[in-house]
Amino acid sequence: MTAPASPPVAPPSWTSMTLNRYVVELKEFLRSREQMVFIFAFPMMLLVLFGSVFGGAVLDGTDVTFAQYFLAGMVASGILNTGFQSLAMSIAIDRDEDVLKRIHATPLPATSYFAAKILQVLSVTVVQVVILIAIGVALYDVALPSDAAHWGTFAWVFLLGTAGSTTLGIAMSSLLRNAKAGSAIITPIVLFLQFTSGVFLIFTQVPAFLQTVASIFPLRWLAQGMRSVFLPDEFKYAEAAGSWQLPLTALILAVWVVVGLVLAVRTFRWTRHDDN
Repeated sequence: MTAPASPPVAPPSWTSMTLNRYVVELKEFLRSREQMVFIFAFPMMLLVLFGSVFGGAVLDGTDVTFAQYFLAGMVASGILNTGFQSLAMSIAIDRDEDVLKRIHATPLPATSYFAAKILQVLSVTVVQVVILIAIGVALYDVALPSDAAHWGTFAWVFLLGTAGSTTLGIAMSSLLRNAKAGSAIITPIVLFLQFTSGVFLIFTQVPAFLQTVASIFPLRWLAQGMRSVFLPDEFKYAEAAGSWQLPLTALILAVWVVVGLVLAVRTFRWTRHDDN
C-alpha cells in the first residue's frame, strides 16, 4: 500500500521573502560597529559639539538659537547620510565580497532585495531622527511643533528625502569601482553639500554662487523643509527666498526620487566591475 502523497508546499510569498531579507539586513547593520558609529554616534557628537559651542547664540533678527537651527540641518543630513552615503558604501562592499552575486543566484526577487534595503534604511533613519530630536529637546530646550500641519510637513519631507537618498545611494553604489574608493569619493560630496546647504552654516551666509549650486541638489531643500517644521514660522523671512518654498521643495525632492530611481535601474550591477 503506497503512502498518501504529501500536499504540495506553497512557495514563499513576496512579502515573506522581503520581510525575511529585511531581518537579515537589519542584523547585518546591527553587527557592523563602523556603520553604527557613523549613523548614530557621529551625528549625536556633532549635535552636542555644535550645540554646546554655539547653542545659546540667537540668530540675528530672530529668537531662534543656533542649536534649534542646527537640529533641523542635522535631521536632514542624517537622512542623506543613511540613505545615500551609508547605503552606497554597504552595497559596494557586498558587491566586492560577491554577496550580491550569491543573492542574485537565489530565488529571492530583485524587488524583494531592494524593498528590504529600503525598509532597513527607513527603520534606521527613524531611530536616528528620534535620537537627534530627543537630544535637541533634552539638552538645548528645542521647541517641537504642536500642530498636525507641521508634523504633516515633517512626514512628507522625511519620506521624500529618504526615498531620494535611498535611490541615489543604490545608484551611486554601482558607480564606485570598488568599496575602497567609496569613502574617498562619497565623503567629500556629502561634506560639500552639508557646508553649502545650510547644515553646518546658515544658508544665507553661504556665498551666493554656492547657494545656487547647492539648490540643484536635494539636501538644500531637505534642510529647508526641516527648518519649516522645527523653526517658528516667522523665520521664513530670513530664508534666501523669504519663504519656506514648500511646493518647490516637494517638486525638487520628487524629481530627485525619479532621477535616483532611473539611475539605479540603469546602472545597478550584481557583480564586480572586473567580472566578465
